[in-house]
Order: sequence, then C-alpha cells, then structure tokens
Amino acid sequence: MLVTSIEYTSQEMIVVAGARILEDNKVVFVGTGLPMIATVLAIRHRAHGIIPVFEAGAVGPPLEGGLPFSVGDSRTASRASFVRGLNAAFEMTQRGFCDYGFVGGAEIDPYGNLNSTMMGKFPEEYQKPKARLPGSGGASDMASSCERTILIMPHERRRFNEKINYVTSPGYLDGSPGARERAGLLGQGPHRVITTKAVLGFDDETRRMKILHTYAGETVESIQESTGFELLVDPDVSPFDPPTIEELTLIREEIDPLGFFVKKPVKEKVLPNQF
Repeated sequence: MLVTSIEYTSQEMIVVAGARILEDNKVVFVGTGLPMIATVLAIRHRAHGIIPVFEAGAVGPPLEGGLPFSVGDSRTASRASFVRGLNAAFEMTQRGFCDYGFVGGAEIDPYGNLNSTMMGKFPEEYQKPKARLPGSGGASDMASSCERTILIMPHERRRFNEKINYVTSPGYLDGSPGARERAGLLGQGPHRVITTKAVLGFDDETRRMKILHTYAGETVESIQESTGFELLVDPDVSPFDPPTIEELTLIREEIDPLGFFVKKPVKEKVLPNQF
C-alpha cells in the first residue's frame, strides 16, 4: 500500500537525511537501528553501489532478504561478498577501506566528540555515575578509523554541551590543528551531524559545529535555542527538503514494515458519536 500523505516522524526525517547524504559506490560501516535503515534506503532509492559493512564481519550483502535486526543477524551474511568476523571488519577501517561510519551517542560537544558511556563527573563518579549508558560497542573504533563519520543525535539542549561528561567516540577532540593525528587516529573525523531539527557540519578551520540545513518548521534561531553551545552558521544555510512519498513508502512498506526501528505516525482514532 503506497503512502498517500506527506506526514512523517522525526525518526523518518533522520533516516531520509542519512540516506541522502550517503554517496554512491562508497563503503559504509553500518550500525544497528536508524543507520541501518538509512543505508538500506540509500541503496534501494538512489545509491545502488553502496557496499555495507557490518560489525560482526559481513561485507557487501545485497540486503534483499529482509531487514537485519542487528549487526550480527544472519541476514547480513546472506549473499555477502565475504564474512570473516569482527576483527576483520575493524581491520578494514584501520586500513582505510571504509568511507563512512554511522555513529550515535547520548551527548555531543562542538567538535563532534560523543559520549555514550556515563553521565557524571569523570573520573570521580565513573564507578557510580548519575546514569550508566550503553557504552562504545564498536562506535569508538568507527569514529577513530573510518574515513568520515556521520553522527546521529536527538536535538535537545541537554545533549549538546560545550563539555561532555566522557569522550566515548572521538570527533575533532579539542579542535586544534592536527589534534586527531597527534592522538594516532586514522580517519579524517566527523562529516555531518543529523539531528531531529537540522543537518550540521563542521568549520574547516575551527572544527566547530555549524548549521548547514534546517528542517521544515525550524529556523537558525530555534535550532540554536535547542543547543547548549554556540553554533556557527554556514553562509549558504538552506532548508532541507522533507521526505518524499516515495522515500516514506520504501521505509514503511518495504524496509521496516513492522516499525521495528522506525515508528510510524500515530493517527488519532475517531470515536463514534455516542449522543
């Protein structure tokens, strides 16, 4: 059944933005959840030459047998170019063979450093933090070694902080010239931050985050108001086109029809008049 309206959720907006940013004929290290949906959407919609890599070791599956529910799902190995395990997958990133990696977190700073470890003072409260987060998984390795990373974040003031509690996945570190190289990191660093309000990038000189595109209903001012530090604004900042009916149909009817990762808009029930 085709989607006939343009109503969409913030999750669908993130997925569509991620899919549009991915370039054709690139190798993409794919994480579980929205990055997986975005990558499959990109492959099916406009970038058929993308080669997905999964943390459990599958490289280049066509992903035609249904949506994998995790990076270790057997469907990631179906008709893959090869499957060699976790160590081989991360070795690919260290040898420079992964163009993009999708990374998410709970907290981010102006230089694209991500926290997905703990909330509280480090190191004093590390053993008993205010909140214990899921941790790195493979995110730190992806952020360190993939050529570029695409970051996904809900856009809330409490998540965008000048200084984060813990650096789980490195971005541009302190933003100084050559900071990543001095730390021994192989990849170039963050490329885009996709949020529920905007698509953000980074200034080439200062490495600070800047607004590139605003979503429908958002302005530079509303985005800044939801951010805990000062954002730069690109001189050519522009609106980001909302999802098309074709993109929404692919997400809802073909890629994730059960709404396992992407929730569909909730329609209000019309109750019969009882009077």
